Amino acid sequence: MSFTEKAKNKVEQMAGAARERIGDMTDNESMRGGGASQQGDARAKQAGQNMKDAGSKIKDAFNK
Repeated sequence: MSFTEKAKNKVEQMAGAARERIGDMTDNESMRGGGASQQGDARAKQAGQNMKDAGSKIKDAFNK
């Protein structure tokens, strides 16, 4: 996974956390839920990239 992809996922995760906190402070359920969803999406993307990297490493190990 490239540094750029990791950074994008982390920024997305942080934006979701901020959105969720703003929703908490303003008692806005929609914003709170959207922030939690945004964080979950970013974590899922990160996990997918990690699996992709692991698969690539396994493939490379067998090709040596």
